[in-house]
Formats: sequence, structure tokens, C-alpha cells
Amino acid sequence: MRQDKNRLTRRRFLQRSAAASAALTVVPRHVLGGSGQTPPSETFGAALIGCGGRGGGTFGDLKGTHQLDVKMLARCDVRFAGRADNKTTYTDYRRVLERGDIDIVAIATPPGWHALISVAAMEAGKDVVCEKPMTRFIAEGRAVVEAQNRYRRVFQVGTYGRFGANRQTHKIMASGLLKECQAVIFRRGGFKIREWSGMVNARPEPIPDWLDWNMYCGPAPLRPYFGHRFGGTHRGYWDYEGGGLADMAQHHLDGFNYEYAKDFTSPVRVEAFAPPAHPEACGLWAWVELTYADGLTLVLDSGEWGKPYDRRKPRDVALPDLSPEDQEKLKQMPDPEPLLGFGEAVKTRRPAGGHAEAAHRTATLFHLANVAIRTGRKLQYDPVAEVIVGDEEANRLLYQPMRAPWRL
Repeated sequence: MRQDKNRLTRRRFLQRSAAASAALTVVPRHVLGGSGQTPPSETFGAALIGCGGRGGGTFGDLKGTHQLDVKMLARCDVRFAGRADNKTTYTDYRRVLERGDIDIVAIATPPGWHALISVAAMEAGKDVVCEKPMTRFIAEGRAVVEAQNRYRRVFQVGTYGRFGANRQTHKIMASGLLKECQAVIFRRGGFKIREWSGMVNARPEPIPDWLDWNMYCGPAPLRPYFGHRFGGTHRGYWDYEGGGLADMAQHHLDGFNYEYAKDFTSPVRVEAFAPPAHPEACGLWAWVELTYADGLTLVLDSGEWGKPYDRRKPRDVALPDLSPEDQEKLKQMPDPEPLLGFGEAVKTRRPAGGHAEAAHRTATLFHLANVAIRTGRKLQYDPVAEVIVGDEEANRLLYQPMRAPWRL
């Protein structure tokens, strides 16, 4: 049954990738403009790396959500093994990034690849839109931020919650007028933690002949193949992602991070309530508290295991939290500037609203939550050094080594 399922998955994958590349065209570089410049016609050469699952949607957003005129020049996927022509189809993203006619790279691989490809793409002069979650580990996120700053490229994670966030709350929090924050912000449900739980004691299976399994694993450990580790359900394994929490929290917390002005900092305390975690397979958890230095507490409540969370009650930030004098000061301050979408950022060469630092700080929330779930301990976090204080075992879960020869 497993092999039949894989063949069906492959057919669906081929149908989707064929549809996504129906207009696959090779356009001369002189028509598009020089490397690293906005083409005169505002037509951009683009590549999709990771063509299954979210691939079609991520690439489609370039034309839809981001309103860019793009031409797909290359597709890259480990499922092209034995069929890649290294002209329009590839299995190795490095060959794609060597091309001078590609301006934008859309990344929709499993998250274990996101940081490596994002950094390499920006180093090669490409702008990047990357599927969520941004990274597997906190150190990877910092590497992406540094690459964006160093190479001055546009980077955006494919989450857009911040664009509909409460700008008044952002203005209050960013003003510095609120000296002590009593807010308790909840995110209840929607984490898909049962759907994206891993299998324990699964038996190895033959690797399909159309799949480059070694390249799929990439920087993750090279473990025996079985179908549940591949094709969407990979989300249930620590090697590749972080369960439903990592998969969905970048969506759910993107707006929170902007609204409460936390794009440049992280919590200082983390506590989770969960059953003992499996070393390879992601599983269930009840709730996580993440508390910032200013007193703001974010509560993630799965609703999928244990007793409902009842330690604290929700409390938002509102104008009456400020004194009358500070309310008047707030009125005199300029309103927050509108956030730029990826398309406008590419055209103007200004930072996108979901730039790398903002996306990294959002990802840090669920990375810390997962480490607290896995260790079963309260954690103290230094948001400047980006390390867990006094807990080397926990830090090893934040900074896991990559399998050779891959490194950032």
C-alpha cells in the first residue's frame, strides 16, 4: 500500500509541477536587465526550488499576492532524479543559482533546506521569497538575517498576518510609553499537531527510483527512507521541521510579532506543559508560555492534549493602558509606515514588511517553544546573544550541526 501511495503522490506532483511551469520560457538576460538590477520592463526571471506541496502556491504568489511579472526559467526538485536536463529542470539548487538570468528564487522545500538555499541565493544576487517556516533552528535564522544585510537583497517569508495587524497596538508598543506591559495574548488551536505528528518504529522501505533521497535529506541526518518522512508528512520529524507548531506558528504569530513590536527581540522565559517528547518524531503538547522582558506573555494553547490552560486570562493592550499625558504624547507621534509587500520591495529595493529579522524573531518563538516541549524544563533565554542561559542540552537543540558537506 505504501508504494501505491507514493506512485499516486508522484503523479499528483507531476501534474502540479507541470501546471506551474506551463509557461516555462527561457528569456535572454539582455531583455530582463543586468544581474542585481530591476529589469527595464519589470519582467523578472524566476526559479522555483521545491515543486511539490506548497511549491505551486509559493510561485503563484509572485504573480498574485506580489503582483510581479515573472517568467519561470527553472524548476528544481529532488523528485526529478534521472529526468533533470540542467536547462529548465534540476535536482541541485546550486546549478540554478549559477544562472545569471534569474532574479527571484521561490523556495518551497522542506524547512531543513530553507536557510542554506536562502543564504546561497542572496549571495548569488537573487531576491528570495521563502515558504514558512523560515528555518529549523535559531542559528539558521541569524545566518539568513546576516546574508540579507550583507548582500542587500529582498527577503520575505510567505506569511502575511502582519499586513492585517492592529496598527494602533503597534504604535503603542513601539512608542516606549508603556513602561510595564500586563498583556497576556493567546493563540488557541490551529497548530495541526495531530496531523503533523511523526510515526514511531516505522520500517524502512525501498527508495523510489525517481527520488534523490540523499539530496532530500541534505543537511539533516541520512536516515533510512520510509514514505511518512517524505511529502508533507515530513513535518512530523525533528530532522526536517518541528511538527504542527513549527508549520503553523509562523502564520499565526506573524501578526502578533508586528502588532506588539517584537520584530527585534525575543522572550526571556519559556515554559511548556507536554508529555515526554520522542527524540525523532514530533508529538502532542498542551501549552507553552513565552514571557518578554517587559512583562508581555504569549500563550500558545494547542487544545489537543491535557487539561485546558487556565493559569492566566487574556488581556490586550489598549489606549487606556497609557496615562492621559502619554496618550497625548502618542497622538503627536507619526503613525507607523505602511508595510511593503515583496513585490513592491523588489521594485523599490526597500525592505519587505516581513523582512529576515522579523521572520527570524517570529520563528524564534516556536523554536523556543519546541525546545521547552522537548526538554520538559523551564528555560531562560538571552534574546541578544540568542542562547538559552545555563542549559547546554537545550542549546544543542537550538544549534544542531548540519550533515557534511553542508554548512552555513
